[in-house]
Amino acid sequence: MRRAFAFTFLLILAACTSPAHGDDASSIDWDDGDSGTINGMNFRLADVDAPETGGVGAAIGGTKCEAERALGRDAKDYMQALTRSATLEITADYAIDRYDRHVIDLEADGMDVGKSGLAAGHLRSWQHDGTKPLEERPNWCG
Repeated sequence: MRRAFAFTFLLILAACTSPAHGDDASSIDWDDGDSGTINGMNFRLADVDAPETGGVGAAIGGTKCEAERALGRDAKDYMQALTRSATLEITADYAIDRYDRHVIDLEADGMDVGKSGLAAGHLRSWQHDGTKPLEERPNWCG
């Protein structure tokens, strides 16, 4: 089922991404460093966490401190740069999370986006087994 979805998604992506000069190579929008929308599909990268970008204390997407918010903007900027004009491929689609997002592995020009974010220090490990976290969520304010 996952292979069929990935193949279908790639066909849709190819049909929707004939960029004009200066346009992004695909329709990907990042909400923060670990989630966003790709061709209208809400997603979250699997097994990683990014700092939030919302206001301190906001109910949805809120940060716990201003330092987290600054780190969140840096993480989002990094992901935008990494995926801009890249050929994107969803290499795994694990589940739908409680926010109705596909939990995925994503590659940009053959590089794993989550691992790239980890290596660059913009993301931290947050391993899951299905919907259960296997480790504590990272603290971006400590």
